[in-house]
Amino acid sequence: MARGFESFELDDFRESQWQSEPYSGGRESSRGRGSSSQTDASLRIKLAKLRETEYQSDRLDWQSRERQEAKPLSRDTRQADLLAQRERTEIHDRDRSYSLRPSEIHTLTEVGKFRMVAVEDIAKRAYAGDRARLDSDLRSLIQQRLVERRGTSAFKKQSQQVLTLTKEGKRLIRRHGFVLDDQAIYSGFVKPKEADHDAALYRVYHKAADEIERKGGKVLRVQLDYELKEKLYRKLGRAQAQGGGQTERSKEVFAREMQLPVVHGKVSFPDVRIEYATEEMEIARVDLELATSHYHAGHLAEKASAGFQIYARSGDAAGLRRVRDDREIMTAILSL
Repeated sequence: MARGFESFELDDFRESQWQSEPYSGGRESSRGRGSSSQTDASLRIKLAKLRETEYQSDRLDWQSRERQEAKPLSRDTRQADLLAQRERTEIHDRDRSYSLRPSEIHTLTEVGKFRMVAVEDIAKRAYAGDRARLDSDLRSLIQQRLVERRGTSAFKKQSQQVLTLTKEGKRLIRRHGFVLDDQAIYSGFVKPKEADHDAALYRVYHKAADEIERKGGKVLRVQLDYELKEKLYRKLGRAQAQGGGQTERSKEVFAREMQLPVVHGKVSFPDVRIEYATEEMEIARVDLELATSHYHAGHLAEKASAGFQIYARSGDAAGLRRVRDDREIMTAILSL
């Protein structure tokens, strides 16, 4: 139980005052515009609130793991029902036939939405830790040439096993309506240097999606930065083909149409965007960023100004929070 804690709000990760202020490359503060002591006190209060948000988020993760052992959460209950369905369905596509369980179809759609997913994460999130069932499903999907499994690095100690769709898997999902038409699906292993980062986005998504569902919301669509960038530059390409001038101005206009933030004239793309329906049936969205130890203060400040909900692996979070505190960047950094 949360013992009186109602968890963090999706809007708690951003400080609107700071989003609207330019980043000068120095400290993210408002010194020089009022009493220095009052400003320092205000900053300390804001930083304390952010640290409390991070602490409560970390504590909520621990409490959620405790609850899972005692009573499944709604998402886990739905997944248990899916895993209980073991009958296979014959699906015909062109000159081929596939035999799939509901759990295998779910795995195909999960992997397709995120381009690549770590085997350990799909085991935890989609199979409730049932590795025997996961291994059985993966053997079937690989044999049917719908999924590929590979390591992210040639160095064994640095490598993790990830799953990606084949072209056949992507085509099957799209042609048979396993996802909504406006949900992008990906196949293939690209950008090996970014594989570990990209694979971790599935975990980032689930942490935010759990919070959305806890508040009575329902996830409608997931968008990766690939899709957002492609859409923006497609709009720019069409405008240029029609003789439109002022490319940079057009980029800002199109970005704002897509609800993408523009910080100091530069469009900021989140790693993941979740579009969801609130409990009141209003459409909302939240932009997520996975920060790494390579983020410098300016990069972190840009993402904070963009209003992104920032996450970091547990090994990176402490260092990034120190950078945040030193430069007084008003954003919470939540640990995965």
